Amino acid sequence: MSETSVSMAEPGVLRLAGVLDFRTGPALRKQGKALIAACGKQQVMLDCSAVVKSSSVGLSLLLAFMRDAQAAGKSWALRGMPDDMREIAEVYDLDEVLAG
Repeated sequence: MSETSVSMAEPGVLRLAGVLDFRTGPALRKQGKALIAACGKQQVMLDCSAVVKSSSVGLSLLLAFMRDAQAAGKSWALRGMPDDMREIAEVYDLDEVLAG
């Protein structure tokens, strides 16, 4: 099983990795919020390419990180969303919101 984490992989790139579910979500939420606040770039790229599996918690994390970026006066972009996250987003009609 892969390690679940959120990190600033490179300046301005917030990388989510591993399994995003109710067990991992709360810690990732706190860590990601702090990383976004400390980021010196004007745009935050939310990189999901290393996410192995996601429940709706992963989608909730993305939405929260987008709000955090906006609150910090930063724009955001999204890349590498896995199929399971994309399917959940479609069920909730969030595809357009996530498109930026």
